[in-house]
Amino acid sequence: MLQKETLQFISDLKANNNRDWFQANQKRYDAYKKEYKQLIEAFIAEMSKGDASLAQLEPKHCSFRINRDIRFTKDKSPYKTNMGIWMCEGRKGTNKAGYYVHIEPGASFVAGGLYMPEVADLKKVRREIAGFYEDLEAIVGHEVFIKLFGTLDRDENIALKTAPKDFDKEHPAIEFLKLKSFTATAKISDKELDDKNFVKKTSEKLLVLKPLIEFLNRGLSTE
Repeated sequence: MLQKETLQFISDLKANNNRDWFQANQKRYDAYKKEYKQLIEAFIAEMSKGDASLAQLEPKHCSFRINRDIRFTKDKSPYKTNMGIWMCEGRKGTNKAGYYVHIEPGASFVAGGLYMPEVADLKKVRREIAGFYEDLEAIVGHEVFIKLFGTLDRDENIALKTAPKDFDKEHPAIEFLKLKSFTATAKISDKELDDKNFVKKTSEKLLVLKPLIEFLNRGLSTE
C-alpha cells in the first residue's frame, strides 16, 4: 500500500508543475523519494521470488529522475507526475525486455515487454517470431494472459501496414511481425494502490508476463 501522502504529492505536483512550488515542497519530495526507494526494494524482493534474474537489482537500477527532459518537446513542465519502476535483468538502460510499474492517480498501469527497440534489435525479435511464432502464440493465448492483459498492445500509428522487409506477407504471425513494440499493459485502479497487499498482488500480475519477456530476450540474445 502506498502512503496517501505520496499519492497526494503526485497529484499536487501535477496541478503545480513549476520550480517555485517544487522548492517550497522539498520536505514532501524528500518523503516521496524515501517511499519510492522502499517501494522499489519491496518489488525487487517480491518479483525475485518468481524471476530470479531480478535478484541483483538495486533501486538505482529501477528508478527514474523526477526531472523531465524538456529539450525536444513543446511541453516545458519541468517534473514528471508519476512514479515509474522498471525491472529487467541487468539494469535500466539495457536493451532487454522487462517489467514496468506506473503509479499516477487515475492513470496507473503495469506493463512488460520491449518498447520501440532499435532497428538491429527489432530485426532480432522479428526473426525469433518468424521462426518460433507458435511459442509466442501459446504465451499470449494463455487464458491467464488473456484475462489480465488481453493481447499485445497495438498502436496503429507505429505498427507497419504491411509485412516488414524480408518477411513473407503471408506468414502466419504477420500481425505480430508488423509490430514495432512488443508490450502488454493492464490498468491499475486507485483502489488497488490503496491495497495493503499492493506489491504482492501487482507482482503476481507482472509475473504473468515472464514467458513473454523470456521469449523476447531469447530473440535479443541471438547474433
